[in-house]
Amino acid sequence: MSNKSKVCGAVASAPDPYSYRSAKVENDQFWRWGSDNRLPLLLSAVSRCSTTHRRIINDKADYISGKGFTYDSSIPLLGRFVESVNGFNESLRQLINKVAFDKALFGNAFVEIVTNADHSFLSLYHQDAVRCRVAKDSQHILMHHNWEQFKSSEAISLPLYPHFEQQSDGTLRSIIHYKDYEPGFNHYGVPPYIAGLSVSAIAYKTDRWNISRLDNSFQPSGVMILDDAAESEADAERIIRAAEERFAGNPGQVMFIVKGSSENENSRFVPITSSADGDWKALHEQATNDIVVAHSWFRSLSGLNYTSGFNAERILHEYEIALNTVILSEQAELLEPLIEVIGSTLGIDCSSLEFINRPPTRSKPIYMKVWEARKADGLDYDPDDEKQQFYLSEITKYNVTKID
Repeated sequence: MSNKSKVCGAVASAPDPYSYRSAKVENDQFWRWGSDNRLPLLLSAVSRCSTTHRRIINDKADYISGKGFTYDSSIPLLGRFVESVNGFNESLRQLINKVAFDKALFGNAFVEIVTNADHSFLSLYHQDAVRCRVAKDSQHILMHHNWEQFKSSEAISLPLYPHFEQQSDGTLRSIIHYKDYEPGFNHYGVPPYIAGLSVSAIAYKTDRWNISRLDNSFQPSGVMILDDAAESEADAERIIRAAEERFAGNPGQVMFIVKGSSENENSRFVPITSSADGDWKALHEQATNDIVVAHSWFRSLSGLNYTSGFNAERILHEYEIALNTVILSEQAELLEPLIEVIGSTLGIDCSSLEFINRPPTRSKPIYMKVWEARKADGLDYDPDDEKQQFYLSEITKYNVTKID
């Protein structure tokens, strides 16, 4: 190859959702969700890459959907509806859990309402936010199975609640669109963690870096200089590719250089040493902390370890803060439209319908009586009060009222 050298770096990595760049897409039938209308797919991919990010989304959905519902047992129809809200026999809690998950992940969620002209039945269905887009008239939601190959003939159009439209099967249908408010965004909500996407990328990439080191058996990165006489560029390329497949590892941190033969030089490996492991660890920990902050969430509720070990009191304290700052407000936002739909369609009083919320751990044994627990908390107590004679296990037991 005369005096020329052929250089090639061994690169083999999985697609990185954080490095995705979109192209602007125009359409006169719906409002784009992201410049290329694929933002929900990107957010879904990101949630599958960062462990802490995904854990917080899962936990938020679980805490917001609670442990079920309490309601007036004298209203049998309400009880039956809470236990089964649609033809899939999903309970109201199962439905809200999916809605809460979508809202935590996308900042948007959708619930389809199905009834008839006589209001003789009511069904509620969660609709995957990835399938939904706001129509250009801003009064309908379009649902399609593949937005990259959108065909208007295959799309389903539903009016936004409280408007209903008759469908081909004779039912009346509508759809509720939940969305997190963000200034400047009129058609879609923005997830609350949006400011933490970059730090989520850091956590993801530091994890991937560790996986790369493991795949390479923690061998050092460096430059491999191959002393070989290659008669053509094609021969040099062949030599490099063969060396990459055998020595580069995955995703290969070795740069290969093919040089002409020399009497004084032989093939050799020049390692690139680095002592930045501690910096990488600190960077990962900082990114993890920032993800929790971006979600407006709490470390002890995110499954993150503390040097002090498991602390039930801290978990309870942070749960109380989360309950009063995040959980209750989200529950009210999700439940209020559904209560209105159930009341107006079935004509029943839903004012008694409330979430059952329970902390992830207890600081007091369940065999204590109420008056004993109040005494331990420094509150007023009366051992002779009948209401304070119950055991904590009796008043915290998960027991949604059953309807005969």
